[in-house]
Amino acid sequence: MFSNPNLVREGSRLYARSLVPGFKVHGERLLEKNGAEWREWNPNQSKLGAAVMRGLKTGIPVGASVLYLGAANGTTPSFVSDLVGADGAVFCVEISARAMRDLIRVCEKRGNMLPILGDARKSETYAAELPSHVDFVFEDVADPAQARILIENARFLRKGGVAMIAVKARCVSSVKEPETVYKTVEAELSRTFEIVEKMRLEPYEQDHEFLVLRKR
Repeated sequence: MFSNPNLVREGSRLYARSLVPGFKVHGERLLEKNGAEWREWNPNQSKLGAAVMRGLKTGIPVGASVLYLGAANGTTPSFVSDLVGADGAVFCVEISARAMRDLIRVCEKRGNMLPILGDARKSETYAAELPSHVDFVFEDVADPAQARILIENARFLRKGGVAMIAVKARCVSSVKEPETVYKTVEAELSRTFEIVEKMRLEPYEQDHEFLVLRKR
C-alpha cells in the first residue's frame, strides 16, 4: 500500500484522517487515535478504497490536485479530500442533479472540494471551472465509453500526471467476457497513457479492473 500520513490500514480496516472532525458523509465509523479523528473507509463501497486494500502502489499525495469524474454523492471524493488535505484540491464532476444536492452538502463542509454539475463526456462545458492542469484524474463513470471519457479529460492532466479508472466490464459490454473488455479498454487507453498498474477488485467488486495510467 502506498504511504500517505492521512491514511492507515489496520488489518482488514482502512482509515483516513478526517479533514472535518465530527462530520460523517455516509454513516461511516469514526475512530479517535493519537489526538486525531479517523474515518473508516469501506472498500465495498468505494472502487478506490478497494484498490488500496488490494495493494495499490501509486498513491494520491498530500497537496495534490484531483479531477474526480463521477463524484456521485461525494463519499469517495470525501476520502480523496482527506488524503490531499487542506492544501490539496478535489474538483468533483457529477451529471445527476439529485446526487449533486448530496455532493454540495459534503463540499460545503470541506474547503478543498468543488462541486461541478456537468457531463464528463463534454469536458469543454466545465473547463472554465478548472485550473490549467491537475495532478490526477480519477474516473468512476458508469458509461460504455469509459476509455473515451478518460482520454477526453486528459486535456486537464499535466504531462506525466496520473489517471486512475475503475473499468466496469458489465457496463462497457453486457455480452462480452470481462477479460475481453479489459483488453479492449487497455488498448484504447494505451494510445494516450502508459499503464503503470492494473488489478482486479475482487472480492470487493465483481467484474471490475482498476487501472493506474501515466500521461505520455
